[in-house]
Amino acid sequence: MREREAPIRDAASVADEVRAFYEDYPYPPPIDSLEKYRLWRDPKKRRAEFHLLWPSIAYREDQTILVAGCGTSQAAKHAMRWPGARVVGIDFSETSVRCTEELKRKYQLDNLQVRRLPVERAHELETCFDQIVCTGVLHHLPDPDAGLATLRGLLEPDGAINIMLYAPYGRTGVYMLQEFCKRIGISATEVEILDLIEALKALPPGHPLQNLLRETPDFRNEAALADALLHPCDRAYSVPQVFGFLDRGGLRFSRWVRQAAYSPRCGVMAQLPQASRIGRLPLEDQYAATELFRGTMVRHSVIAHRDDAPDRPRRISFADDAWLTYVPIRMPDTLCVRERLPHGAAAVLINQSHTSRDIFMPIDATELRLLNSIDGDSSVGDIVDQTVTSSHGAHTLDTVRAFFERLWWHDQVVFDISGA
Repeated sequence: MREREAPIRDAASVADEVRAFYEDYPYPPPIDSLEKYRLWRDPKKRRAEFHLLWPSIAYREDQTILVAGCGTSQAAKHAMRWPGARVVGIDFSETSVRCTEELKRKYQLDNLQVRRLPVERAHELETCFDQIVCTGVLHHLPDPDAGLATLRGLLEPDGAINIMLYAPYGRTGVYMLQEFCKRIGISATEVEILDLIEALKALPPGHPLQNLLRETPDFRNEAALADALLHPCDRAYSVPQVFGFLDRGGLRFSRWVRQAAYSPRCGVMAQLPQASRIGRLPLEDQYAATELFRGTMVRHSVIAHRDDAPDRPRRISFADDAWLTYVPIRMPDTLCVRERLPHGAAAVLINQSHTSRDIFMPIDATELRLLNSIDGDSSVGDIVDQTVTSSHGAHTLDTVRAFFERLWWHDQVVFDISGA
């Protein structure tokens, strides 16, 4: 599938149109409370987020973080989560900058600096960052490649960048309605948006947009609907195009933020007659095949590092005995369910951030004991010593290795491998 792009137009006029759009319809809509983000002051939650980005680097709090295209609240949320970090938020929208400044004052976020600046001019900050967050922004730029190159130039040699891009297949209905709006001349005005909300109630059963309307209550919000259907500049990237985009930008793919939905090891994909065939493909091809079969992904959230990093982050691997030195850390969105279980299961593990309902992980009683021994400090080897007693040592280790690999692929844990 070809990358879906907006028609070629003058970059300056597109940028002006997008800027004006967000002044009228700031998205996400402004908020006046960050109270729930105080929960992220829990060091365990921050440590899990840190090692999602950097498995092989020892945990530290004093990061520098750039939130590029920070919207109305994203930079403030990061400053709340990471009180020991220096956070810079930039956005080209005066409304977004004003809303962020209001949150900064209200919550006394002295670690936050906000500037009105487009992503393409982020080099004017004249500083580099350990972490760059750019979600829901690059696919709206007239030249996403130039925007990504600018951000790459601000990334420390061992830095990490978190990017979210639209995905094409799950947004088929969105693009059909975008074209509908363009053909009949619907514009982003309050009256036209309210009429459009009313019209969407009459969509025929089976229309590709119907699932999104059912599962995304956000679409009932005027700003969200305008952002989805009336945005002046919008493109989407399939999995192979994401990899090409990163490669052109001088970046190396590290992982998906939530990787279970991309893996033939998880959920419905693991039950397919073709699962083993998909599993023999190179990882990029596995991810691409899974995107095509699932067909409902609306976005891709990816973590990447510079392609010239002097000490490239080591990948998680279970191919040798290094996995015994890994320290597992539970992901903050995970649940261990003990009721209404499948036959033979002692519990079922669910990551609440997954949007695919088929992704869950049944575990047996031995695996539950292993899970309960994860404390964020003990290595897998320590957990094995404390938990597993068997005369079949080699067989037991193979079973334990498979269990921790499954936990990782199902987004139940991240690993601190800095001491591996």
